[in-house]
Amino acid sequence: MTVATPPPAKRSLARRMMAIAALWIGVLLLGGGFALDRTLVRLVEDNFDEQLEYVQTALITSAEIDSFGDVQLYRSLGDQRFLEPNSGVYWQVTGEGHQPFPSRSLWDRNLKVQGDHFDNEPHFYDSDQFEDEPLRIVERTVILPDSDTRWTFAVASARDELDYQITRIRSILVWSFAALGLGLLTMAMLQSWYGLSPLRRVREAILAMRTHGTNRITAPLPLEVEPLVDEINALLAHTEQQAEEARMHAGNLAHALKTPLTVLTNAATAHDPRLSDLVCRETKTMQRHVEHHLARARAVGRRASGHARAEVWPSAESVLRAVTRIYEDTRFDLDGNRDAAVAMERQDLDEILGNLIENAAKYGGGSVFVTIDAERAAKDCTIWIEDDGMGIPESARAKIFDRGARLDTGKPGTGLGLAIVRDVVQIYGGSVDLGESEDLGGLLVRLTLPRSAP
Repeated sequence: MTVATPPPAKRSLARRMMAIAALWIGVLLLGGGFALDRTLVRLVEDNFDEQLEYVQTALITSAEIDSFGDVQLYRSLGDQRFLEPNSGVYWQVTGEGHQPFPSRSLWDRNLKVQGDHFDNEPHFYDSDQFEDEPLRIVERTVILPDSDTRWTFAVASARDELDYQITRIRSILVWSFAALGLGLLTMAMLQSWYGLSPLRRVREAILAMRTHGTNRITAPLPLEVEPLVDEINALLAHTEQQAEEARMHAGNLAHALKTPLTVLTNAATAHDPRLSDLVCRETKTMQRHVEHHLARARAVGRRASGHARAEVWPSAESVLRAVTRIYEDTRFDLDGNRDAAVAMERQDLDEILGNLIENAAKYGGGSVFVTIDAERAAKDCTIWIEDDGMGIPESARAKIFDRGARLDTGKPGTGLGLAIVRDVVQIYGGSVDLGESEDLGGLLVRLTLPRSAP
């Protein structure tokens, strides 16, 4: 039993933009929130510590040594909470060999100070020595006048107020950054919706072309979308041109085949005794027309594939080798740029050069020169084909490219060679012109083709 494969999920440009925006907004908000939290918490703690240090300084400046060598205060501290038992703010003076001198707020408790070292500067730390009452303590070691004892002055305060302030700050930060993140995501969503609206308008315009018969996107669009619209319109114009060319050549082929078919039908109906000759003649005519249109159709198809490239020198050499076998008494010369390449298929280049060189040998007087002219900075490659024949009068050069046109009917041919050359060259964006050869005196064919990118 074959399990049906689920269709692949459709990729959404809007969802991709929103995912990127959400990722970066989250990263920036988390990073910014963490940095701001550290900064604000540090400021609150520093302010709390400054108050403790202020009380400690007042305590040190109020201390003196009595006649028994113990510490006493010659003035009381201004904060009445030091007089209230378990008020949450405490101080204590401790010296080695002396009983601790605590504030009345400690009542029957003592601070476990870290007096085993000398703190020349205030030393702050947290303590959990009182149950259910975390403390923030500052210590400093001082040697008072008239005493050799190292006295440790400690001031402590319950962390309840400090922790409350920190919790309040963090709560405000969380809600503020959550609202900011939601607002930024909403803005990114609106921006994505509004920013992609031109693409929806392009889609609607294409739908209108398919349903209402319009052939161009004419709605005003932002500058960033205009290049896309221009390319779509150019593609539509190119498609229309190809369709029109296809209709035109289909009509031309139908018209070209209509006369021979009419002749054959009338001859067959009338039992014309020359029917076999008519069939041979008219079928050759139809074959010429079919070959012409097929050659043009092949060139159009190969041009549409893109990235065509053909080297001119090898193609010319190949054609000259083939034509030399037919016209053994004709002298052929090939000169010019050996590295030139044109933007067309090798098969079409061979067909073009074959027609032109064979005509030069057929109607020339015995000499054919082929010159490849392609400068490095030039966009086009020019191929000169000259012969020493009678040439073509200037008045007849334009119509010689028409289908079936022949100036010399004494020699075999269909009259389609130059017509095929002109059509194929024009398909690739080139040109073909006729003139008079200054060196040989016969016909000069100037074939211009677009160069291929190196």
